[in-house]
Amino acid sequence: MSETFTATKEELMDQAQSQMRVHLAESQWTTRQKIALTCRALFDAGHDSGLAGQITARAERPGTYYTQQLGLGFDEITEDNLLLVDEDLNVLEGSGMANPANRFHSWIYRARPDVECIVHTHPFHVAALSMLETPLVVSQMDIAPLYDDCAFLANWPGVPVGNEEGEIITAALGQKKAILLAHHGHVIAGSSIEEACSLAVLIERGAKLQLTAMAAGTIAELPERLAREAHDWTLNPKRSQANFSYYARRALSRHPDSITS
Repeated sequence: MSETFTATKEELMDQAQSQMRVHLAESQWTTRQKIALTCRALFDAGHDSGLAGQITARAERPGTYYTQQLGLGFDEITEDNLLLVDEDLNVLEGSGMANPANRFHSWIYRARPDVECIVHTHPFHVAALSMLETPLVVSQMDIAPLYDDCAFLANWPGVPVGNEEGEIITAALGQKKAILLAHHGHVIAGSSIEEACSLAVLIERGAKLQLTAMAAGTIAELPERLAREAHDWTLNPKRSQANFSYYARRALSRHPDSITS
């Protein structure tokens, strides 16, 4: 006789959460390795745009973070060629220089102690949506982690290498997990590398779905209560870890050179 067919949805969700904590183990990758795998996974997911974009994660020392070396594409990043930089983008470890556009990452890290990883890329469909000066519309369950969690910056501030751009982007982002930048791309502000990688994959998928739906008709809104429920359920840290583990395995099978130790 089944013991769960009379359980409420909330009880079943709590039960599933407990099982996730038991069965979905944290990865053993180092921070450097996670960043390298994120670079490769996002490259494969269409986030490459020449040398544009940055992926950073807080390092062990306060006020420092890891980032890729300017001049290398996401498909060339390994755990060994990452840079360790301070808030002023001075290189503390590694060779070469950081992308000057990393400056706005420093502003976000200062304003948001909850953020551990920032992904800024110009994937094709996000970039196309940004040209319409249209916010991201979340109207499908796969994209639920971004429901009411993606801000929109309508006024393009130009090349983000100045402190002005750092202030503008950080203010527009607020406390949300993501922001769509008009005429530019997107920024993900994740509480972990795993979450940032997962949301970066989703925002590009969301933009692609939105453009396709807009071409066919009018997008219908999700019921708010159910959308918020889906947001909280799908943004669970264990789900982000599971998503990342899958993306990492796939990236590693295609790019075994990304991990060198």
